[in-house]
Amino acid sequence: MKRIWWAVATALLAGCGVQPSRVADGGEPPTGLARGTTLYFVDAHDELRPRLRRTGRLGTISEALALLFSGPGDSGLRTEIASDATTRTVVTTAPGVMQLMVPITIHDVTPLGIDQIVCTALGVHVQGGGSKSMKVRVSFIQPTPESDERRTCPLIR
Repeated sequence: MKRIWWAVATALLAGCGVQPSRVADGGEPPTGLARGTTLYFVDAHDELRPRLRRTGRLGTISEALALLFSGPGDSGLRTEIASDATTRTVVTTAPGVMQLMVPITIHDVTPLGIDQIVCTALGVHVQGGGSKSMKVRVSFIQPTPESDERRTCPLIR
């Protein structure tokens, strides 16, 4: 009987064999409620500038790009994306990459305009709690080598 008592006492003192673990980092938290969507336009010095479009909510990436394609309004900024009545963008995601199928050709946008698209999409993604390391592929109406590039936003680090 003493041997059983000793075995039980030893087992209780030893614990169940599960070792304590470190606290795991869950990454950056979402930024909370949004007053609107941040769109990226171009200033007089040819630099991207974020501009909050007050919509009362963050919205989707597709909705943000529709706002971007509608232009900068009276903000004093400009766009490097040709104006088009069609603003619908199809957004798909896979691990580490977001694909944007935009309703324009490569001839309707400058390299800075492509940055406008990428930064606006990544801005919504990150503000909604997504990773800053997400890459973006912009697919145009007509196939082009530029559609294969995985891009990041120079302003979102």
